[in-house]
Amino acid sequence: MKAKELRTLSPQDLQQKMQEMYKELMKDNAQVATGTIPKSPGKIRNQKRTIARIKTLLAQKEAKAKV
Repeated sequence: MKAKELRTLSPQDLQQKMQEMYKELMKDNAQVATGTIPKSPGKIRNQKRTIARIKTLLAQKEAKAKV
């Protein structure tokens, strides 16, 4: 998911999206750990980056709310 799309979401929606991404990441990591080859090798990397984007946006929105 692109940062532009994520910026339009509310903090609650971002939290929910982050939880979904963590669940997907756990499934994909378990798949790799068992030795099966993932359908898309770059998927795990993209999931980690999206989670980092969400965390950054949440921190920015929180800092903006304090000011």
